[in-house]
Amino acid sequence: MTILESLQQCKRTLGILVDPEKLDVEDFSAFAKAMSSTIPQLTKALELNQIIFLLGGSTMTDVNLDYWIDEFRKITELKLVLFPGSHRQVSEHADGLLFLNLISGRNPQYLIGEQVAAASRLRESALQIIPTGYILVDGGVESAVSRVSGTAPLSPQNEELILNTAVAGALMGNQCLYLEAGSGAKVSVSEHLVSRVADLIQIPLIVGGGLYTLKEIKHRFDAGAQMVVVGTAIERNLNWKG
Repeated sequence: MTILESLQQCKRTLGILVDPEKLDVEDFSAFAKAMSSTIPQLTKALELNQIIFLLGGSTMTDVNLDYWIDEFRKITELKLVLFPGSHRQVSEHADGLLFLNLISGRNPQYLIGEQVAAASRLRESALQIIPTGYILVDGGVESAVSRVSGTAPLSPQNEELILNTAVAGALMGNQCLYLEAGSGAKVSVSEHLVSRVADLIQIPLIVGGGLYTLKEIKHRFDAGAQMVVVGTAIERNLNWKG
């Protein structure tokens, strides 16, 4: 089964976002030890179908990504999916790639520029490439995505714009849609908004940003998200119980 097929068929996938710039290879042993107890807890508490690792960050200027992934793979059997902040964050050493296009913004560099820059490396790639429409929703703080891309997030009060953007992303042929409040968000994407978007699109819905408790994650699954992503919550407490 491909990564996309698993997202389509599984109702509850947890994505654990790991930034290689924040986790050194030297710290993998401690990370693996913490994950060995955390992952079973999360799986049971959230009734998960699967867990995958998302790998990426906004800059990652000082990381040998191929080497980092090879070493990381030694500590896990879970799928490793790239969540790239730029065309430079592509590696054949991963299993898959979310081919992101920032449809909430109007900066052509992140609508098509980065994608064209990555195309030469992806022409004959063995990666499982998943075109993904990326919608940044205001989470109450300036996110790294907003800062790096030079785009403003969509206001959660402008619900119709978010809904129309989501539908447009699906109609454009994206195979997944990602609603993101940004790393460290004070306000996450609401259950109400998740539910409305899920009702309108026929592709897997991914939700992330500002989710710090098991209850918050469960409610996003219940509202219609097929994949929920956590990053900061794991970073703050590797034995996270929510």
